[in-house]
Amino acid sequence: MPAVEALTVSTERLELLPLRVEHAEEMAGVLADPGLHAFVGGEPSTPQELRARYERQVAGSAEPGVSWCNWVVRLRDRGCLVGYVQATVTGGTAEIAWVVGTPWQGSGIASEAARGLVGWLGGQGVRTVIAHIHPEHHASAAVATAAGLAATGLLHDGEIRWRLGTEG
Repeated sequence: MPAVEALTVSTERLELLPLRVEHAEEMAGVLADPGLHAFVGGEPSTPQELRARYERQVAGSAEPGVSWCNWVVRLRDRGCLVGYVQATVTGGTAEIAWVVGTPWQGSGIASEAARGLVGWLGGQGVRTVIAHIHPEHHASAAVATAAGLAATGLLHDGEIRWRLGTEG
């Protein structure tokens, strides 16, 4: 499968915009709540730390056959960034993740963004989508379900593997 490049994805309320280094400043505010790290560890990044991370992500994977696709999620009617989605695509399989800032949680944004991402990936030839979710992160489990993924019961680094598709 050829390399996959992140393109703009539109949903009813959202635009998934390909990540740019310039998003770091606004995203540092979106991701500033330490509670966002309850299940994954770590702490909020500074704008400078995000800028360095985004530079690496935008440069892409050095591994042949692996595409890093990263988007910021923009709430169209307010024109502000509210989170991100990402996919690492290898062959016909993508591992995905999402984060929505605390002020925007509970409004269906993560589910809408994840559905948009999964639909877009399917259009790129991806047939299997995988996510890893902490067993106690019920909100992320609901997002995965809304995007069509199902829990497999398999654990990976303490997280449950969720999958859509037949491979892997």
